Amino acid sequence: MTTVPVTRSPRRHDPERKSRIVDATIEVVADHGVAGATSRRIAAAADVPLGSLTYHFAGLDDLLGQAFQRHAERMSPAYEAQFAGVHDRASFIDAVTGLIHNDAGSGARDWAVAYELYLAALRNPALRTVTEAWMRRSRGVLERFVDPVTARGVDALIEGMVMHLTLSTATFDPADTRAIVTRLLEAAS
Repeated sequence: MTTVPVTRSPRRHDPERKSRIVDATIEVVADHGVAGATSRRIAAAADVPLGSLTYHFAGLDDLLGQAFQRHAERMSPAYEAQFAGVHDRASFIDAVTGLIHNDAGSGARDWAVAYELYLAALRNPALRTVTEAWMRRSRGVLERFVDPVTARGVDALIEGMVMHLTLSTATFDPADTRAIVTRLLEAAS
């Protein structure tokens, strides 16, 4: 009896595979939304076999959670940097106004992913931990300059105004935004 040697294809060494899948998920969500973020589409975008998703992640919800977490971690430094030179109330107002009119330092694709996260968190409580951590981090920056209640209001104003700027076809005058921020802070005083 002769035995036939078994030939195996060499195992591909790919230490960045999991990270690449997470990044690909962010891109798929930006292009197709959460509803269009299928395992097959993500695997194709990451250039990995479909089985890699089930190997590295407990399921699509786990993968989305990790992708949204990475997205929040990437967007936060630009937000924080906007307040680096703040030293008084006027420079705080300028920083908030600049943040709003600069899309909080992120582009339309980044905001598309953020809005997909917010919408998905409405239906998936596990994703709320990501949104809550992100909001706490933003408020933590603001609380260096204003009290916690005012920080919550300013944070909501920033998010709402960025959403309006992102979704609207109308233009917004930064002077009007500065006036709104000033009024909010005066009312909080």
